[in-house]
Amino acid sequence: MSRYWNPVVARLTPYVPGEQPQLERLIKLNTNENPYGPSPRVLQAVRDALGADGDGLRRYPDPDAARLKATIAGYHALSATQVFVGNGSDEVLALVFQALLKHERPILFPDITYSFYPVYCGLYEIAYESVPLTDRFTIRAADYVRPNGGIIFPNPNAPTGCLMPLQDIEAILRGNPDSVVVIDEAYVDFGGASAVTLIDRYPNLLVVQTLSKSRSLAGLRVGFAMGHADLIAGLERVKNSFNSYPLDRLAQAGAIAAFEDRDHFERTCQAVMASRDELTQRLSALGFEVLPSSANFVFARHPAHDAAALAAALRARHIVVRHFAKPRIAQFLRISVGTEEECAALTDALADVVA
Repeated sequence: MSRYWNPVVARLTPYVPGEQPQLERLIKLNTNENPYGPSPRVLQAVRDALGADGDGLRRYPDPDAARLKATIAGYHALSATQVFVGNGSDEVLALVFQALLKHERPILFPDITYSFYPVYCGLYEIAYESVPLTDRFTIRAADYVRPNGGIIFPNPNAPTGCLMPLQDIEAILRGNPDSVVVIDEAYVDFGGASAVTLIDRYPNLLVVQTLSKSRSLAGLRVGFAMGHADLIAGLERVKNSFNSYPLDRLAQAGAIAAFEDRDHFERTCQAVMASRDELTQRLSALGFEVLPSSANFVFARHPAHDAAALAAALRARHIVVRHFAKPRIAQFLRISVGTEEECAALTDALADVVA
């Protein structure tokens, strides 16, 4: 700790991202990356954006990302004024907290959820209340109909993978007309129904998505938000007071191509969902309790084996999964869905460990 730090910095407990281990022969199932590569059209678009002599890197990108916004808007039947883009959904969320969720009353989010939310609250000095999930690790809509400064949660939730139906999201929106309700849909393409269809009926709704998961672009860093034009205008004001160029030329080109190749997107999502269902069955056969997942990961625990010990045993076999040493979920492992071969190697290793 330095005496030159701002007091807020000294109080922060930073977010800890998933490990990027440097092991040989690694089966990496800890950060929910898509096991399949991006569309070939993305790769070509990135090459084209470079230019034959690299001239594409000499000039600044479009600060408004107008073509990308128009592409996203067309894909979701919105107008471009209803779309905001940023350097991954984490940056988009950071701007959402600063622009839309800092009010006198505390904001609400689940007690088991994306662990970046309390970090943002600490950074921007936003009061919050964590709302307990049910005993089945689901979100109860009625718990969020009370005075608040805003509401945010992932759907499907992370790290549980559990999905909230749209009618419950509508109940929260109707019960909080004076608060912004943010639905973080990082995993919605793996079996959920997006709340984007509700945007034109609820001016307090903001939907955040990412290209990192379902479109295999975690390394390109593209996220976006969709909502009423007034909400988007607030985000633009903060963004342009912070960084006018959050998306580089290559990211914009690759993101546009990813949206244009629907066939690749749908084919790889279906493959991940099929592998997830097979992985769930195999884990259940080994005695694991697996929560219902609509994401590209599963959340599982074994009644007879400690989760940390299981994670260590897998790591010794060069298989890495995510373990959260936190209340209520310390005995769960979050396991990203890999290829069929990777999932088979995981369950074969677990069969040896739990035997």
